[in-house]
Amino acid sequence: MNALLPFLRLFSRHPWRLGLGIILAIITLLASVGLLTLSGWFLAASSLAGVAGLYTFNYMLPAAGVRGAAITRTAARYFERLVSHDATFRVLQHLRVFTFSKLIALSPEQLARFRQGELLNRFVSDVDTLDHLYLRVISPLIGAAVVIVVVTCGLALLDVPLALLLGGIMLMTLLLMPPLFWRLGTSAGHQIAQHQASWRMQLTHWITGLSELKIYGAAQRWRDQLDSEEHQWQQAQRRQHRLQALAQSLLLVISGATVTLLLWISANGVGGNSSPGAFIALFVFCGLAAFEALAPVAGAFLPLSQVTSAAKRVQEIIEQPAVIRFPKAKISSPSGISLKIENVSFSYPQRPEAVLQHFSLSLNAGEHLALLGPTGCGKSSLLALITRGWEAQQGSISLNDSDLAAWDEASLRSRISVVTQRVHLFSQTLRDNLLLAKPDASDEQLVDALNKVGLAHLVEHNEGLNAWMGDGGRPLSGGELRRLAIARALLHDGDLWLLDEPTEGLDASTEQQILTLLQHVTRGKTLIMVTHRLSGLDAMDRICVMDQGQIIESGSHAELISKAGRYWRFHQRFTL
Repeated sequence: MNALLPFLRLFSRHPWRLGLGIILAIITLLASVGLLTLSGWFLAASSLAGVAGLYTFNYMLPAAGVRGAAITRTAARYFERLVSHDATFRVLQHLRVFTFSKLIALSPEQLARFRQGELLNRFVSDVDTLDHLYLRVISPLIGAAVVIVVVTCGLALLDVPLALLLGGIMLMTLLLMPPLFWRLGTSAGHQIAQHQASWRMQLTHWITGLSELKIYGAAQRWRDQLDSEEHQWQQAQRRQHRLQALAQSLLLVISGATVTLLLWISANGVGGNSSPGAFIALFVFCGLAAFEALAPVAGAFLPLSQVTSAAKRVQEIIEQPAVIRFPKAKISSPSGISLKIENVSFSYPQRPEAVLQHFSLSLNAGEHLALLGPTGCGKSSLLALITRGWEAQQGSISLNDSDLAAWDEASLRSRISVVTQRVHLFSQTLRDNLLLAKPDASDEQLVDALNKVGLAHLVEHNEGLNAWMGDGGRPLSGGELRRLAIARALLHDGDLWLLDEPTEGLDASTEQQILTLLQHVTRGKTLIMVTHRLSGLDAMDRICVMDQGQIIESGSHAELISKAGRYWRFHQRFTL
């Protein structure tokens, strides 16, 4: 239950809407009780008046009361649903934004702890599950408690013992049934949350890997596993629904027994009168209506274990402190970027071997550097450290003589253009996929960037920049994805360019065009290009050959060729 406390505090952001929703729910319940109670008394009194041969009976006032209660119930129920759901959606909106702000601040190291699809499940499904807390637990409980008090006090004006009897039974029902069914439904609730999360993750894996699964003939086996998980999920839901039915059945039994008891006791008289008259119908129908108000409460705590599990899973994201922190103060730095790396050592968690060992490098503003070396020597890791995707365990990195940790995130991101190995294509329009690099870019600038990287064919159709990309739209090949990333970098146009295998997947002709373009657009800007290829390296100001987390050779193309060292051997191997 403690896991729910942080989310209860979110309700304080919308106290008026949530409070108004509860008030309207109470009005709806009281109007329902009043409608059935007044109708029962009115019909009984009318029939008794006819039997007794009374010539005068005021039926106008009770009839008006019945109509008023019916109209009030309908209107209050409509506005209660409107206000309550609006308030709930606002709470969930704030929670989702707050959760995403915590999520986006996590480092790759922290994000790696979650499996594929797990974050999506927590961010979407678990957050949605938390709406039960207000709609199915808090609001019904408060409404039922108020109804018990009002009904007991109202009936006490006619007969105190009968009022206390009905109020006492309802109060005991309110206090005992929710905790009882919470205990009974805990196992089913946890299993629903567990199987739902597992099913969503398996579905994500199945969809993303469907091509490979079909190629290797494993699609049906994975589908069977997915169906098995769904079956277990449905079994847990059935158990919860059976408990819900049991709770409603038990409430009906209690309601019937209470009404029978009221009928038996009130037959001896109501309010000191030996003849109960129409008041016997009033008490009976009031009891029936009051127990209808308790109907949502009977199984209110059944989904509570599911809500608690969802809260714990969301809380694991919210309560994680960011490993990499950025200062809030905006840094002031001149144009251009110089880079200085001193004695940096870095290793990944769960991997004791060092990726970078006492690594040092200086780069002047406007200098172009190529990093060459075998896979796993630390080239991409170095770029991740410069962008603060990871944090070095030892050493320092500075930009323009300011420590990297002193740069605020907005300034750092605005000054660096990055092309990573893994390029993500969002399931959005082509325009949206480009605007993330420069939100205020015009359509002409977007088309110009596409033309420069050889992707003009993407806009040569009726939809143009509105063409849908990714899932459900036009897929891109590996080479097209790489050029899309370069187009984003062109639009971003930072002072420091970090390129990780920018020409991977491109043919020789396209590769040469891209390298020529990069040399042109980065003139006067600082550039670090990680590559396994030798094309275009002769145009670099400096080439560093890396191995085992260290620089083993450094110099221009001509200097390294003259040394006949590792770079020369690379060159001989790939040019012969």
